[in-house]
Amino acid sequence: MRLTDILIKSLKVPATGQKTHFDDALPGFGVRVSQGGTKSFVVMFGTRRRLKTIGRYPDLSLAEARREAKRVQVDAATAIAALPRDEPVPFDTARDRFLADSKLRHKERTHTDYDRLLCRHFSFSKDMDTLTRADIVTAVEKLAATPSEQQHAFVAVRAMMNWCVKRGILDHSPVPALTFRSVTRSNVLSDPDLKAVYNRAVATGYPYGSIVQLLILSGQRRGEIAALRRSWIEGDLIVFPAGFTKNKREHRCPLSPLAQRLIEALPEIGDMLFPARGVPDHPFNGWGKSKERFDKPLEVAAYTLHDLRRTFSSNLARLGTPIHVTEKLLNHVSGTVSGVAAIYNRYSYLDEMRAALMLHDEYLAKLTAD
Repeated sequence: MRLTDILIKSLKVPATGQKTHFDDALPGFGVRVSQGGTKSFVVMFGTRRRLKTIGRYPDLSLAEARREAKRVQVDAATAIAALPRDEPVPFDTARDRFLADSKLRHKERTHTDYDRLLCRHFSFSKDMDTLTRADIVTAVEKLAATPSEQQHAFVAVRAMMNWCVKRGILDHSPVPALTFRSVTRSNVLSDPDLKAVYNRAVATGYPYGSIVQLLILSGQRRGEIAALRRSWIEGDLIVFPAGFTKNKREHRCPLSPLAQRLIEALPEIGDMLFPARGVPDHPFNGWGKSKERFDKPLEVAAYTLHDLRRTFSSNLARLGTPIHVTEKLLNHVSGTVSGVAAIYNRYSYLDEMRAALMLHDEYLAKLTAD
């Protein structure tokens, strides 16, 4: 079949698992439909016919997905042939090639993380075919005092070595199987830091500053806010469709008065509130550089955007919000109302959620007042 927008919209959801429909116009390119209703573009490439997910429909348009699929197939066909096979490849050269490829294939944040981790923690003055497991383990064990950084660094070097194996630079990856103690993320912004971040967001404005404001006001995930559409807003509710949210369930989240006023003041440039630059039907994705510019004048403890969600939850607890109401706002399904109780308890808690958000607005207004 030749994929069209009308055809993709009409594809039936499978009862179980997922089904992929390939495009006659571009062999190896298709759309995969899951039982939860999610539709994702995929592309098959390389001699091993690997399948890669490109992006979700309709966040990514059909035309953009076709272009990206063709680029992936062409890059896969030319990358292997371009690499030397008969002469040693220095580690630095292999790392540079991996990072150049990563910049084309991965999200900006992923590429930035790989670049930082590999250049900071792995520097070997030797050829790739002389690298040993001991070399890798020694470099990774130096990071034992910072478990989270250690785990991220290990993932980065493992990805690089697997990339080298697939391109014939290595016969086998020298990265051993390692396990790390889990690191529980527990960072919550202090009141002074939250005030500084919120006021900076107000001053920064659209789009990144407005996104940060909504994250603080609503407690939602950054991907959910970045992809927010006007068609999902019904009165004072955001209705995130089933299949879009992390748990694949429809999420009805009230907007606080501050959040409503913020959204009303946003520029009307289409259905998507925060489109990517130059791509109006794709959500905002300039996280790395935007946060770097945003944080530069701030004198606050290191934080991530997800910490704003955790701070929102903690502050609701301080304000006396019952945990089950907070979990409703956060769209958690494995908390206090779960299992059999969740099946029988269909009460929406919308009034309680609105009351909690009103208290949170009042708290923020007092906190951020000069």
